Amino acid sequence: MSPVVEARDLSQVYEIRRGLFRKAERLQAVSGVSFAIEPGRTLAVVGESGCGKSTLARMVTLIEPPTEGDLRLDGLDAVSPPPAERTRLRQSVQLVFQNPYGSLNPRKTVAAILEAPLAINTTLPKAERAARARDMMARVGLRPEHGRRYPHMFSGGQRQRIAIARALMLSPKLVVADEPVSALDVSIQAQVLNLLADLQRDLGLAYLFISHDLGVVRHIAHDVLVMYLGRAVEHGPKERIFLRPLHPYTQALLASTPGLSGMVRTRIRLRGELPSPLDPPKGCVFSTRCPHVTERCRVERPELRPLDGRLVACHYADRFLEAQAA
Repeated sequence: MSPVVEARDLSQVYEIRRGLFRKAERLQAVSGVSFAIEPGRTLAVVGESGCGKSTLARMVTLIEPPTEGDLRLDGLDAVSPPPAERTRLRQSVQLVFQNPYGSLNPRKTVAAILEAPLAINTTLPKAERAARARDMMARVGLRPEHGRRYPHMFSGGQRQRIAIARALMLSPKLVVADEPVSALDVSIQAQVLNLLADLQRDLGLAYLFISHDLGVVRHIAHDVLVMYLGRAVEHGPKERIFLRPLHPYTQALLASTPGLSGMVRTRIRLRGELPSPLDPPKGCVFSTRCPHVTERCRVERPELRPLDGRLVACHYADRFLEAQAA
């Protein structure tokens, strides 16, 4: 099965100016990230704030082009597509935002919000647009009379259902969900996650799911990409990473999240703050906080390599694997 989206060595660099006569500094927001997502699969991107998750989402949704790397959507070049293909590519990937209220126009009814993508991107008559909006409302669990109401008249969970419905109006193949349930109560989170899973099963959607909540990730993801300071440090099937994390940063993330499994994990205390992306460490990007750091880590940057059914960027991952298997 061909991937819906395929990224190879995506990088994003911003130039930061701190004065009129000072030379611009380079901020490496994302560096050499690669992944592929097939229909009906979910890739979760996890990491602390500032690791590059949202920048990656903006590149995949074609909001901004990557500085380097290759991005293909549905087999087509999405970095510099022909003008005739650009509109179709933009329709094939849609975004669900973290704050549903902030992403919905408060002056428009739900029906108008759902019909807007069709009015802008298609030539469908108004009656057909209205019918499709009603069908989508029913699919996400909203009643027909909700179409006459405004966003402020709904709860947070209902507003996120509206946002999901709007993202699906153009029948995309890929949905990028940027922290879609972090602003919701725990009980409502489960309802929205179950809705996303049902829609994926029924429509064959691919999800790029961005989250800092590993409990949520375990519920919905098939594969996990762990990022730190703009780089991928571990990438592979969810079951392998949650059962036996090999990168010290992944180990720390999982150990700090209670209730992920019946296993008792030793709490790993990370010292210090996330380094500045304007001045990343010379060797391993995690070397300033890693409890297992050696001199080799400080001078030699590890590359992603295959180990135990996943990719991991750590010089000593083999030792961690042996220790966990013992």
